[in-house]
Parts: sequence; C-alpha cells; structure tokens
Amino acid sequence: MSRLSYAAAVSSRYTSDPLTGDWRRPRRAEVTTVPAELGLVVEETETGWCGAVVRVETIGGAHVVALEDRRGRTRSFPLGPGFLIEGRPVVLARPAPAAAPRTPARSASGSRAVVGARARVAAASRIFVEGTHDAELVEKVWGHDLRVEGVVVEPLHGIDDLAAALADFAPTSSARAGVLVDHLVPGSKESRVVAAATAPYAAAAVLVVGHPFVDVWQAVRPERVGLSAWPVIPRGTDWKAGIAAALGMRHTTTEDIAVVWRHILSRVRTYADLDPAFSGRVEELIDFVTVPPG
Repeated sequence: MSRLSYAAAVSSRYTSDPLTGDWRRPRRAEVTTVPAELGLVVEETETGWCGAVVRVETIGGAHVVALEDRRGRTRSFPLGPGFLIEGRPVVLARPAPAAAPRTPARSASGSRAVVGARARVAAASRIFVEGTHDAELVEKVWGHDLRVEGVVVEPLHGIDDLAAALADFAPTSSARAGVLVDHLVPGSKESRVVAAATAPYAAAAVLVVGHPFVDVWQAVRPERVGLSAWPVIPRGTDWKAGIAAALGMRHTTTEDIAVVWRHILSRVRTYADLDPAFSGRVEELIDFVTVPPG
C-alpha cells in the first residue's frame, strides 16, 4: 500500500467522533423499547435515581418522564435510552394514548404498587417481630413493599429471644435491625427486656418500636371481625381463648386458636383495617431499615 493510500485509510478510520450522537443509547441494537406506563419502576443510569413513572409530558418540545421514589420525591428525565429495568438497559417510549390516563395501583399498605417488579436480593437490614402472627400480618399488608425493598421479616419465638437474635445478626449502621414489640409500655417486662437487649448497640444500628396491644390480634380494628371493641379478658383466662369465645368460635385446642387467627387475618384487606398505633410503627421500621445512613 502506498503512503498516500495508507494515510487515506487511517484518516477514514478516525473521521467519526465516538462521542457524537446519542452516547446514552446502549450499543446493542436489540435493546428493548418499553412504554413508560404509570407505576413502572425504572432506574436512570446517569444519576442512579430509581422510581415509579408518575407522568409523561412534553416540555419545550421534548418528551420527559417523571419518576417518584418511595419517599415521594420526584425527578424528571428525557424519554429515550439511559434507563434500567431489573438491571437490563431499556429505551423508554411514550405509552399508548389509552394507557396514559390510568391511575397507578396501590398496594395494601397504601404505597404505589410496583408493576412487574421481582423481589430484590435480601438487603443487609432486617425487621424482627415477636411471633408468627405478627409476621403474617406484616406480610399481608406490607409484603409488596418489603419484597421491592428486599427486606426480610424474621419472627422470634418471644421477646426473650431478642438479645440472642441481635447478637447473632450483629447490627450496624449499614445493616440495621428494626424490632416490633407487642405491649411495649413503660414499666412492663417487655420494656426491661428490650433495654437490656439493645444496650450494646448504637441508635443508628437498632430501632425498637412497640404498640400498646396485649397481642397483635388487637391491631386489627374490632369492627372488621364484628365487634364494637376488643373485649377485656379477665386475669387467669387465656387471652386468645377469651377472644375466640367472644367471637363465638371454638377455643379448646391449639388448632382451634389457629383457625381463629386465620379468620381475623382474612378480614384484613389494607392498612386501613389496622389501628394506626400498629401500622404507624411498621412504617417507621421500614423507613429505618431502608433509608441509607447519614
């Protein structure tokens, strides 16, 4: 090859600027184009902002998408490439006209339902509750939120197990432990157990919150099970057996009590069926274990 031909080939090879054009577009031509439907959760790659689509609009001739994160903050980005769904690059496009007016669905907890999301890998932080019934109630109302956040709820066999559970988990400011305690009132046995169990840990590592109810059953609004109020059970009578009797249900065996709980749980549809003294504490724990420290 002559020097002239070689120079022309080199010049041709480098005439295109690699930074020209839309550098945000993924290189693979087969990247999926996805309509920016309301409620769809995506991540913007340049800033790392993750949120649900709340609107698509035109500003100054450009199409933009507004993303709302789980704490209600909203940011807008140009439609097109530069987004991820479950780690896969996508190109966001305007939704079909018929889909635009649709209202985003709500989960049982009242939060915006995440459309098509898979459960995340378990996060470092964790929420402990006193027993299986507590865990089942939290799962029924906040299960969607917890799976989106990757937070595991672990039932204890009782508050006396808290110290051992915390020692095994070894909470830190980046791997936090949230604890929900039944009947956490001043001067109670529960308050003394909690104080001793959490003493070795910093406030940024462990948060204990409690509700005033004798048992998590009382967190359900009594009218949901046909009562005007939860009855006061006399001392010396098993509390759950007394509740079962007030509901006109069998209460002789462990299996009977399990049936009563399933009946109560089946009456819970959303957070509105729960007493705020309970639901507020669960929300507080979710915020504590999901908000980055600092």
